[in-house]
Amino acid sequence: MTEIRTPRLLLRRWDDDDLIPLSEINADPAVMRWIGDGSPLDLEQTADEIERWEDEWDEEGFGLFAVELLGSGELVGAVGLSVPEDLPELLPAVDIRWRLGRQYWGQGYASEAAQAVLEFALQDRGLDRVIAVVRAGDRASDNVAEKLGMAPEGDATDAEHGHLLRVYGIDLTEYEA
Repeated sequence: MTEIRTPRLLLRRWDDDDLIPLSEINADPAVMRWIGDGSPLDLEQTADEIERWEDEWDEEGFGLFAVELLGSGELVGAVGLSVPEDLPELLPAVDIRWRLGRQYWGQGYASEAAQAVLEFALQDRGLDRVIAVVRAGDRASDNVAEKLGMAPEGDATDAEHGHLLRVYGIDLTEYEA
């Protein structure tokens, strides 16, 4: 089982006990504002999402981790790697993604988890480059990408929803944790 520990977080694979806490995060309109069409997800949609993430682990050797607070075990959200198949113009690429419950915003958890995922991408999975795709206007996610040392590389358009997306990238061969 793949696990990563940071000073405050445990990143791990998904289990059945994560469905309800993640569905509560996904039900928050503020959390989902910048994701997909901006609509909250229900329990069934959340279950489908976890299943897709776990399938990607099986197929690609990486995916989104469940992120929990060390000590309390509370689910903070999801952070990890994904192939952005919905943006074929960016392929071949691996995208780093993050989604945290609103009560965990502004505490550095997204940056802490994402930095650990970049190290995982380089050291454990041998990836030499990672991108982040951020919806235009999502300043909090822009800030996380910048804290990771990622540089803006251009824009793309979400073909399904028409949103402008900013693409950040980092060459992991030059990455310093």
